[in-house]
Amino acid sequence: MSELQDHIKHREILFRGPHHEPHQAQAAALILSNVEGVLHIHPAEPELLHISYDVTLLTLQVIEELLVELGFHLDNNLMIKLKRALYYYSEQAQQEQLGCQRGRSNCTQAVFIEKYQQRPHGCRDGRPEHWRRYL
Repeated sequence: MSELQDHIKHREILFRGPHHEPHQAQAAALILSNVEGVLHIHPAEPELLHISYDVTLLTLQVIEELLVELGFHLDNNLMIKLKRALYYYSEQAQQEQLGCQRGRSNCTQAVFIEKYQQRPHGCRDGRPEHWRRYL
């Protein structure tokens, strides 16, 4: 396998209900599609997401922490937890071996900032500007 292919990881993320979004995988795919380092994302089933990403830029732990912070419910059965722990450890070790720095611009904080900037915020008063300044 080429050295570039060693950096590309292919994983499955399983979701579990109850959740207000019946197709969690589709909603997660829409959010993760703009994240730097995500190469391919495909919601195979309503609760199964196939994702390919570059481990030099992103890890499964960062992806899953982001999804949990956004309110998605990940599957937490024993086998999934064991796989998850193995993936987290191996990807962190690989990043350290490659000399990847933690805290780069692709961390979850940057994703949250981008998500926040896309949301409507600020003054939510429906009155025109001149009426808000009247008093």
